Amino acid sequence: MSAVMGKPVGVIGGGSFGTAIANLLAYNTDVILYARKEEVVNQINGREERHGIVLPERVTATTDPAEIAARCHLLFPVVPSSGFRSMMQDMAPYLRPYHILIHATKGFDVHGMAESEIEEKGITRSYVSTISEVIREESVVVRLGCLSGPNLAKEILEGQPTATLIASKFDEVISAGKSVLSSPVFHVFGSYDLLGAELAGALKNTIALGSGILKGYGLGKNIQAMLLTRGLMEMVYFGKAMGSEAEAFFGTAGIGDLIATATSKKSRNYTFGFRIGSGESLEQVSNTMPELAEGVRTLRITRHLAKHYKLRVPITEMLYRIVFEDFPIQKAMDYLMSFPYDVDVDVL
Repeated sequence: MSAVMGKPVGVIGGGSFGTAIANLLAYNTDVILYARKEEVVNQINGREERHGIVLPERVTATTDPAEIAARCHLLFPVVPSSGFRSMMQDMAPYLRPYHILIHATKGFDVHGMAESEIEEKGITRSYVSTISEVIREESVVVRLGCLSGPNLAKEILEGQPTATLIASKFDEVISAGKSVLSSPVFHVFGSYDLLGAELAGALKNTIALGSGILKGYGLGKNIQAMLLTRGLMEMVYFGKAMGSEAEAFFGTAGIGDLIATATSKKSRNYTFGFRIGSGESLEQVSNTMPELAEGVRTLRITRHLAKHYKLRVPITEMLYRIVFEDFPIQKAMDYLMSFPYDVDVDVL
């Protein structure tokens, strides 16, 4: 393992979460952060403040993918889902079977069609890959995992305590992740359910959007609690349809991440939804958010996947109409309140 062999650990991506992961890793090991933008690398290496902190001396940055792949056997890719495949294509020539990748991207990849075609043609599972599937499709890497949990980047950067889950089919991946990430403020759980952890991390972002919409519209905690409860059920429906077990959604990567992301102003998805609920348009919010809210893209994908799987997911449908079709929020609420839910809990 990288930590045992004394090699630095790599982080791919210089956004807020990539910066937070690099800062956490520096408790235990030297870190190399790869970013495409020269100004980001100069900021880090020049010890300038980035996302509210100055990274420690143990963290250095590079724009050279060959360097990070040669010097690091353990890599944490932390880039948006929309650019993950292109990043893997850039990194692939330098990756070897001995590399371990633990990604922290919470979303899906669409391939075989332009995303602009989704509305017209619809989508099936064959056009959608999880992030771990992208890694396998684009590289020779075998040992891979997913990092997922209630990990709001701003809180981690502030040094606040939390926990996370590393999911993988391989014991050495979980062990490697634990050895370099565990600290007094960061507890790491392990799981073999890689697909479940990935789906939970991606799907909760759409429910967080809805939670923000309710708050922005001026509604209270009762209806927010209903949304989170029923939204969790819809996450499980999607998970089962896509091949995961229900248990994955009731742990750190599922309900834990859902609560954090759907109730905090430090969450990009909650904030995006809050602004929509407050009356701003999709275009206005998208053009003024400093970083991508993954839930917006995920919502478009899952709404069409629901049609493919013939799922009853009224919250997903209403959120889609609010965000992409300017459907009135009050009408959506009236529909959800009168929707004929058969039982309270039906996924266990």
